[in-house]
Amino acid sequence: MTRPRIVLLTCVALVAFAANSLLTRAALDGTAIDPLTFTAVRLASGALVLALLVRVRIERAGARGSWVSAAALFAYALLFSLAYRGLTAATGALLLFGAVQVTMLAVALARGDRLGTRQWAGLAAALGGIAWLLWPGIAAPPLAAAMSMAGAGVAWGIYTLRARGGGDPTAVTAANFVRATVPALVLLGIFATAVRWDPRGITLAVASGAMASGLGYAVWYAALRQIGTHSAAVAQLAVPVITAFGGVALLAEPLDGRLVGSGILVLVGIGLVALCGRKDASRRT
Repeated sequence: MTRPRIVLLTCVALVAFAANSLLTRAALDGTAIDPLTFTAVRLASGALVLALLVRVRIERAGARGSWVSAAALFAYALLFSLAYRGLTAATGALLLFGAVQVTMLAVALARGDRLGTRQWAGLAAALGGIAWLLWPGIAAPPLAAAMSMAGAGVAWGIYTLRARGGGDPTAVTAANFVRATVPALVLLGIFATAVRWDPRGITLAVASGAMASGLGYAVWYAALRQIGTHSAAVAQLAVPVITAFGGVALLAEPLDGRLVGSGILVLVGIGLVALCGRKDASRRT
């Protein structure tokens, strides 16, 4: 694969990840659709597109996924939707990204990995940025929504760690999306009286599931084979930035100093951890 194509695929995937936040925020803030319905439609449409991309029955692809991974995927999707009832797109993306990276780093430490001085400084900066964003005050986001997004980040971090080495990533993700749709539909049936269907909200949910999730993840996996894990971690630093600009330009959301300052701390901190980790790995080899 040529370098321009790798760069193009990476950029498309990052824009898709940012689009998930923008589409979810637009649906839950600007239409009557409820979070559970949005989640169910998003997962179902993502499952359909991914299964079509695999182009064979998931069972024949030898990638059946797992119920544990599907539960983590469902938890991420539902908490993500619930959080965006009270967060701006940029704030949500920053909290999600920070929680994902901190979760994966915590698991690595629990497994015996060691951090250097600069990596510890980066982790401290990232956690400090999140703490600053959540510190009580006029500009602080609603705590319940922020905790919901942090939970979504933890769930997505767990899902990502479990997905490593599990066969063809697109086929495995398709299988997990199919499984994750089951509890979403069950809950949708249980709380049927509270369901609020909205044509525009459904359209945005389908776009989030089919395009930003289904196609976005497929493109990301294609790029990931070429750029490596550490480069991918650094590349993802762009997602909250893209989301912030998209929120301002498309959703007329404010961009205050507190969000900018905390965002810089989080992104610089995670960047230090990722870049220094890559240098340490190259020295060991």
